Amino acid sequence: MGWSAVSESAYELVLGDKNYSSWSLRPWLLMRMFDIPFAEINVDICNRGARKRILEHSPSGKVPVLKVGDLTIWDTLAITEYLAEKHPDRAIWPKDGEARAIARAVTAEMHSGFEHLRGEMPMDILGSKPVDEISVGVSRDTGRIVDIWRMCRASYGGDGPFLFGAFSAADAMYAPVTSRFRTYGIALAEHGDDGTAKAYCETILSLDAIAEWSSGADEQMAERGIAN
Repeated sequence: MGWSAVSESAYELVLGDKNYSSWSLRPWLLMRMFDIPFAEINVDICNRGARKRILEHSPSGKVPVLKVGDLTIWDTLAITEYLAEKHPDRAIWPKDGEARAIARAVTAEMHSGFEHLRGEMPMDILGSKPVDEISVGVSRDTGRIVDIWRMCRASYGGDGPFLFGAFSAADAMYAPVTSRFRTYGIALAEHGDDGTAKAYCETILSLDAIAEWSSGADEQMAERGIAN
């Protein structure tokens, strides 16, 4: 199937459990925010047989996956770049060259880094699990994220509420982090926040799309008999 022959209605996005799958949230939110239609395929990744179910869609055994006809794209960043190339009118990356370069840099850092925050505080978007103490590693990761958000907002935020003013791929990549900070009750002011990070979290978590995702998470939990 040729590149230009693929219609938006052909998109299928394979997702894991919405309460827990931070990587699934990222392309889902991106496509919702840029009004790119798609069909959802939801895979139970928490119960027995999860890997077999995922492998029916993903050669890597991981979600998310974007299906476009016979084409299968795994990995969130690869999906993001495909959509940016396919829909240049959507400004998935900032239009300004310098801002775009920085957006890609902070997105790549999110994609490959912050292993302590990921490992010790997995996404639980419906949960409330405040912690009294956090590890040195989580503290370091949190401080770096606060620095990134402050720098992006100060240098490229303009008059919009997102990292680069208008919503971009960078915001989709950091959205699950805002939910982690809420779930685990992280005191951002103790990690150098001057109010910018707190306001940014509120911006992301108040999105209608996040409310839609959370509602879907709640429905899935109920269907699977999982108490949160």
